[in-house]
Amino acid sequence: MPKPLSIRPLTKDAFAPFGQVIEADPARMKFINGGNTERFHALAEAEVTGEGARVILNIFRGQPRAFPYALTMMERHPFGSQSFSPLNGRPYLVVVSEDDEGKPGEPQVFLARGDQGVNYRRNVWHHPLMTIGAVSDFLVVDRDGPGNNLEEFFYPEPFIISEPAL
Repeated sequence: MPKPLSIRPLTKDAFAPFGQVIEADPARMKFINGGNTERFHALAEAEVTGEGARVILNIFRGQPRAFPYALTMMERHPFGSQSFSPLNGRPYLVVVSEDDEGKPGEPQVFLARGDQGVNYRRNVWHHPLMTIGAVSDFLVVDRDGPGNNLEEFFYPEPFIISEPAL
């Protein structure tokens, strides 16, 4: 029997076990460029391991998911963090899980605003990109290099995510 998952707002405290929320934080703001630009400094840290590895920037274009959505799998990246920052200002879902002896536990679902990005720490179980309602572009920072930086897990029973209330 599929298990329903609740959706909660994305906050720094709630997401802290999995990585960082990327958003304009007044506590990290300083003026640069002669006072013309506000810089929100060091909001997240990219992680990479392995000889020959490098941090790369990508654009991912996500197709919207249909709801209710049957969540059947999670993935993680053992050699590097991965961040997603929306470019279209549209909300999206973030699905993460604590590690349970080498496999993901029960997923947690967060509704991210269109001005919030996330940085998944290395080895954090998460679902692939989940856009809502329309095709959306994301700036993605992740690792490129040797080694298999993708591990997938398929749940024996699906979890159900209802249509998010926007």
